[in-house]
Amino acid sequence: MADGPLIVQSDRTVLLEVAHPDAETARHELAIFAELERAPEHIHTYRITRLGLWNARAAGHDADDMLAALERWSRFPVPPSVSIDVRETVGRYGRLVIERDAEGALILRSTDAAVLAEVARNKRIQPLLIGHPSPGAYVVDPWARGHIKQELLKIGWPAEDHAGYTPGTPHEIELREDGWTLRPYQRQAVDIFSEGGSGVVVLPCGAGKTLVGAAAMARTKTTTLVLVTNTVSARQWRDELLTRTSLTPEEIGEYSGQLKEIRPVTIATYQILTAKRKGQYAHLALLDALDWGLIVYDEVHLLPAPVFKLTADLQARRRLGLTATLVREDGREGDVFSLIGPKRFDAPWKQIEAQGFISPAVCYEVRVDLPPDDRLEYAAAPDDARYRLAATAAAKIDVVRDLVARHPGEQILVIGQYLDQIGELADALDAPQITGTTPVDERELLYSAFRQRKIPLLVVSKVANFSIDLPEASVAIQVSGTFGSRQEEAQRLGRLLRPTSDGTTASFYTLIARDTIDQDFAQNRQRFLAEQGYSYTILDADEVRAA
Repeated sequence: MADGPLIVQSDRTVLLEVAHPDAETARHELAIFAELERAPEHIHTYRITRLGLWNARAAGHDADDMLAALERWSRFPVPPSVSIDVRETVGRYGRLVIERDAEGALILRSTDAAVLAEVARNKRIQPLLIGHPSPGAYVVDPWARGHIKQELLKIGWPAEDHAGYTPGTPHEIELREDGWTLRPYQRQAVDIFSEGGSGVVVLPCGAGKTLVGAAAMARTKTTTLVLVTNTVSARQWRDELLTRTSLTPEEIGEYSGQLKEIRPVTIATYQILTAKRKGQYAHLALLDALDWGLIVYDEVHLLPAPVFKLTADLQARRRLGLTATLVREDGREGDVFSLIGPKRFDAPWKQIEAQGFISPAVCYEVRVDLPPDDRLEYAAAPDDARYRLAATAAAKIDVVRDLVARHPGEQILVIGQYLDQIGELADALDAPQITGTTPVDERELLYSAFRQRKIPLLVVSKVANFSIDLPEASVAIQVSGTFGSRQEEAQRLGRLLRPTSDGTTASFYTLIARDTIDQDFAQNRQRFLAEQGYSYTILDADEVRAA
């Protein structure tokens, strides 16, 4: 019997023995189709989910591939019920197809009459069907292309969408590969996306997601709407497109709270698209302002809920989602799958690190004891106040000083959640701070000074989580965060993964108040790092001080 690192259980959970010599290889193959649920020190628990299997199938992995991975690394025989369940679940993907007939009508088609009859009788799907021209086909109401995909996924029958896309208004865009070239995985991601027409590309921060977007634009050569998280990100996209493509300043517009430009390539923020005036979305006209042939969703895991509803009406446009993680804290991964598209390409962080395209990183959890008075205040506090008390403990400030002293000459980010804590840290460290209230122009000046190594230390709020290019950062000290968010952990670690000029190994510290809810939330964030193959070293604050 094999001595593998996995134990596959009949409830579709998979246990991974972290210390096993083959653990990392097995994790890489398992993460393609299974989701990490728990990641304590020695045994990690994965679950094989329907959506994980369908995303893997859409990315080109079949049931034989997935079962072979389980059998190759499992210590005991894979339970027959799991093998059957995996095959049957994967086999559901693509049994239903959405396409167009000769007259251009939207058709839901299947060669399995029983499946088609089952979905057609569903009370939420039935109103979306307006004709039954043949035994194997139903006509879908033209407006319902996105909505029907959502409903089909909910009942366990994901449809492959082959109905095609509007080409949009042609617009010439070329990549300018002067002194650089697309990395192999970037080129592969663009090739696979172009074949599928729509979907999500998953790459770690620092691996060049913006270049994948630019290359997709050059491939489609059409008017493009790029949706981003904030104005700073919009301007970084603009700068990158001007540097890497044939686009000129006159061809790129910014549509944000400050500017309302509509150009052949328009970069808009999620905030402006979801802004309301008198109860109505005030900027929906942007979606039809030009005949967009491509819509790029940057940081698609942060897509605000209202944008899903808007996207349901954009199914005739090619859609490219870019993200470091498909995890959503609101559980709407299924809507990403249905409305943006399935995962088309996923390159594991550690694999890209091994190729030298992102920096290696070591992760530490530093546990801090609360002083007796603070511990009593925490114990007496109501539940809804406890996390803030633990996360903003004054005892963390001295530890941050010690950690900064541990890394002389390096570029350091100190990251917090709460404005008063950020102010205290900035004063204690005599460092500039960036928060949501910092004007955009001032933010850009500070980021630029940090990139040029004129400022060695920045104290930042969650505004620095998203789409900020700080290639010289090699140390991040996370003092507080958003309730154990795995999304946030991906973004914050990603701030360190762009290779530095001197090849420094990145250090990622998270400060935790011991025996509090702060420590409980930290376990959730660790799941993301464990999934990507990073392990935590747990340090006591006294060890940091001694070093």
